[in-house]
Amino acid sequence: MSQFESWAGALISGIEAINEFTGRLVSWLTLLMVLTTFAVVILRYVFDTGWIAMQESITYMHAVLFLVGTAYTLKHQGHVRVDIFFGKFSARGKAWVDLLGTLFLLIPVCLFILFVSWDYVIASWSMLESSQEAGGLGGVYLLKSMILVMASLLLLQGMAMILRSLIVIRR
Repeated sequence: MSQFESWAGALISGIEAINEFTGRLVSWLTLLMVLTTFAVVILRYVFDTGWIAMQESITYMHAVLFLVGTAYTLKHQGHVRVDIFFGKFSARGKAWVDLLGTLFLLIPVCLFILFVSWDYVIASWSMLESSQEAGGLGGVYLLKSMILVMASLLLLQGMAMILRSLIVIRR
């Protein structure tokens, strides 16, 4: 094993440990969303009551689940991929596709998301934005921050994919 492979392997493991942890952590929001939705329905139709904040919390959880779980899904190759040719490629050919796709698609899109959403998130933080609904949840600025978290985690996972691809290509 070369020094590059050793160094890259350690970095890949660290990045993927972060994405594995965050993905598994936010996966629990699925159960919490189901339970909260059930509670909203019971409160509304059995007790004829409800809270806007409780309903908004479902939307918040849904957004966090998908935004933070995106890199975890990428790590586990769970995103939709056009597999007409890819499945027939050798390991080296697949590594080239992953490398080029990451360099020319994933990274530019993530950088664009970071660039475009930065001022949006900062503006939300500057006013400590909260729900516009009476009785709604505060912390909209925290929810909007998840856009930056998503792009950052995807960039990290993209770096791991690049390193993994380079290891395969170099062999």
